[in-house]
Amino acid sequence: QVQLVESGGGLVQAGASLRLSCAASGRTFSNNSMGWFRQAPGKERQFVAAIDWSGINTYYADSVKGRFTVSRDNDHNTVYLQMNNLKPEDTAVYYCALMVSGWGPFRAAISEYDYWGQGTQVTVSS
Repeated sequence: QVQLVESGGGLVQAGASLRLSCAASGRTFSNNSMGWFRQAPGKERQFVAAIDWSGINTYYADSVKGRFTVSRDNDHNTVYLQMNNLKPEDTAVYYCALMVSGWGPFRAAISEYDYWGQGTQVTVSS
């Protein structure tokens, strides 16, 4: 069993920054790719960013490219999402997820992820 716990969300003004954290336990974290997703009210969950087991390879949704950075610390079983220049349209519940299968072409697909956290709310005011 895997437990993922997100933290770091909050209410900020447009242009501000936040760093989300996702702490993992219950599995060899360093062997798995990780992803961040978000879900705004009334909308489907969407991909934000992913990172492979090594931290070398990353992948971003076009909407966040250049503003968000995903990273990981395998020694502390934690993955991060640094969010800069936040916009009101970034408002959502943010989820981290763990992928049991390897890094591949479907790394942005919700169905590729096996374990999910409970989410953390990010609200950006204009």
